[in-house]
Amino acid sequence: MRVRRRRPVGWLVLLLAVAACDGRGLGEPQVVAAGVRRYHLTDTSLLDGPGPIAIDLLRLDPQRVDLQSALARDEVMGREAVLDTAHRHEAIAAVNAGFFLPNGDPAGVLKVGGELVSETGRARGAVAILERPSRPRVALVFDRVTVDLAARFDTAGGPARVEIDGVDTTRRRGELMLFTPRYHADTDTAGHGTEWTLGGSPLAVESISHDAGRSPIPRDGVVLSFGGTHPPAPLDALDVGRQVVIESRFHTRLGTPPAAWASARDIVGGAGLLVHAGRALEDWSDEQLREGFSTERHPRTMIGVDDRGEIWLAVIDGRRPDHSVGMTFAELQRLAARLRLQEALNLDGGGSTTMVVRNEIVNRPSDKEGPREVSDALLVLARPVRP
Repeated sequence: MRVRRRRPVGWLVLLLAVAACDGRGLGEPQVVAAGVRRYHLTDTSLLDGPGPIAIDLLRLDPQRVDLQSALARDEVMGREAVLDTAHRHEAIAAVNAGFFLPNGDPAGVLKVGGELVSETGRARGAVAILERPSRPRVALVFDRVTVDLAARFDTAGGPARVEIDGVDTTRRRGELMLFTPRYHADTDTAGHGTEWTLGGSPLAVESISHDAGRSPIPRDGVVLSFGGTHPPAPLDALDVGRQVVIESRFHTRLGTPPAAWASARDIVGGAGLLVHAGRALEDWSDEQLREGFSTERHPRTMIGVDDRGEIWLAVIDGRRPDHSVGMTFAELQRLAARLRLQEALNLDGGGSTTMVVRNEIVNRPSDKEGPREVSDALLVLARPVRP
């Protein structure tokens, strides 16, 4: 008679528990979806001083889920709660993302679905999201970056290149702006300007509006808008039918290839690159942060990648002395070390800090009025199963 061996059930349970904890002291995760695990931490040893702490974490398998940036209300300079953005896109989970001005205008570099909708001249930390055909399907690149734009076209006097002063933002007198279809149905500009509507592939000038504003933005094109009725040379030579190339140039401070940023599907700007290439950073003077921003405790939102290539999203509640006091940059870096992050970036925080899981806000945002409306969010989406 064949004797069956009893399976070592106790050892199996122990091994599974050890695998779940992964040596990081995070406890048992909640399985949210395939490739998405959630943890909750209240470990005060992460703090340099007294106070309670509440941290919500999402651990993402880049082979099984997708990570994308999304605009509030699908428009630049719109604002809405992260919960509403997540619901509209049927996201598994979401967190707030980039910094923004009170009117919803993104304050740093922002790229959505391959389209640059906000530029920056300050070398602040940012994360680029690359879609890859091989493993891992989603890859993140971190650096301190700046980006500038220009319009190139030919004139009778030869090739011309004109710097673009801003993209999808308020037009200023004497400056050239670029408006993309993600901005609005039209440029929303006042009169006394000159606007060139570009469409087609390659882009070419389809019409010119003098002493006018609010030009419709074609879905397959853009609008160049100059704040003034008498554009200087060589803009005054930009006539109907002229082909125009809109170029963007990324400049990196820590050595990542600019081509990776140019080809990225999504880019989100932060303020405070915390860890790069496995090393905790200590000098943020290049990022021109507000004095005290790194040393004060605030609600924080962080994105990072660990030594296995897994993506982590973290929200740290703050400004609630009975619940959670928030974190400084040094405390965020201690959390990053616990998670074994090789790259980590501080995103917008304060009253914006929000994590949504399965259409529910799982943290406690600090604003008394309720979850703050933000300009953009990072969405965790189910990846279609390949046949």
